[in-house]
Amino acid sequence: DPCRNFHCKRGKVCHVDKQGKPSCICQDPAACPPAKDYERVCGTDNKTYDGTCQLFGTKCQLEGTKTGRQLHLDYMGSCKYIPHCTDYEVDQFPLRMRDWLKNILMQYYERDLDNSGFLTEKQRSKVKKIYQNDKRLTAGNHTVELLLHDFEKNYHMYVYPVHWQFHQLDQHPVDRLLTHSELAPLRASLVPMEHCITRFFQECDGDQDKFIALKEWCHCFGIKE
Repeated sequence: DPCRNFHCKRGKVCHVDKQGKPSCICQDPAACPPAKDYERVCGTDNKTYDGTCQLFGTKCQLEGTKTGRQLHLDYMGSCKYIPHCTDYEVDQFPLRMRDWLKNILMQYYERDLDNSGFLTEKQRSKVKKIYQNDKRLTAGNHTVELLLHDFEKNYHMYVYPVHWQFHQLDQHPVDRLLTHSELAPLRASLVPMEHCITRFFQECDGDQDKFIALKEWCHCFGIKE
């Protein structure tokens, strides 16, 4: 099968011509496998698609047009009303996000105790110190005042989770810069729950060069240089 090891980018599928040569052509959105309700996604055109296959197939068919360039995955789930993010909310956002990242690492560490593979050896030793110190703040909804107090009192516990998330996202390529597409997996999963995340990332890009550098990322989360 000439298509077996022939890679096509999202929205395209491998097609073999009469001479047996493989090439990439746009995925027909109508030919995408049926998606479950929870696989629906919302595009930046505010239309609900039955899955990422249908969204990226549509984007591919619009290649070369302004509509195609502007169409991206906005967030996971059907399109819904996303409220406007106020100045006050965007100021409070890093408090919740820092706590959330710390809690994710706590969960990974706990799972690693039974079934290793979530964290590397180096990551585990860093998280162990945080884990041992973290039993005072149980996971859940905390007031802004409590989160702020804890950040000021236990600043060192929040630095690594912020760095860790940056390096988890910085993959294509690994260059200490986050692009729109590298941010997309985190952003798309959080928009329905955290409506300020889009504005937060936009404002993180201090020099407006379309990249978020590690220094800009840390500054957004209140991490000192």
